[in-house]
Amino acid sequence: MRIDSTTQLENLDFEKGGGLVPVVAQHVDSGQVRMLGYADRAALEESLRTGLLHFYSRSRAALWKKGETSGNTLRLVSLHADCDGDALVALVEPAGPTCHTGAESCFDASPFLAQLAAVIDARADAVARGGEPASGYTAKLLQDRNLRLKKITEEAGELVLACADDDATAVAAEAADVLYHSLVACRAAGVDLDDIVRTLRTRHR
Repeated sequence: MRIDSTTQLENLDFEKGGGLVPVVAQHVDSGQVRMLGYADRAALEESLRTGLLHFYSRSRAALWKKGETSGNTLRLVSLHADCDGDALVALVEPAGPTCHTGAESCFDASPFLAQLAAVIDARADAVARGGEPASGYTAKLLQDRNLRLKKITEEAGELVLACADDDATAVAAEAADVLYHSLVACRAAGVDLDDIVRTLRTRHR
């Protein structure tokens, strides 16, 4: 159930958790789980009112806005209750890292595409630092514009042929090649995975 108003909070089971419900904050574009916190009704009301995720601090026994000290807030895109109404997922747009350690997430469990994008980012950073030429196929693509554009064209053609042959295994393999080479080319153009997903999400709306 999507929760868009404070009146819908009546449907949540706060009693089961002693007045609190767990809230999983998930990046709306990458799908990365950023953190787990707990909220009472007042925290959820404040989240819906301000558009910034609020929690109830069990250690301080007080309401708190995520990022109120660091500035690393979580903008609430949408709030969703589970089938029992005793847990929530908050889809958010993070402003900076979420974990108190400085990491993007409190969990080392990014979705695979986000992991792949992170590897491409690391290769791009190595190339940008200069010095000795960065090694590896991804680095080679990042350093050779003509090669990466040629590979997208080649892989797209192979995907078309696989689709024409109704060869599901080949279609999956060629689609993976197109996706990988496209992500590398996009990164070279200054566009990352979140930018792509954000564009798709905007179109979906």
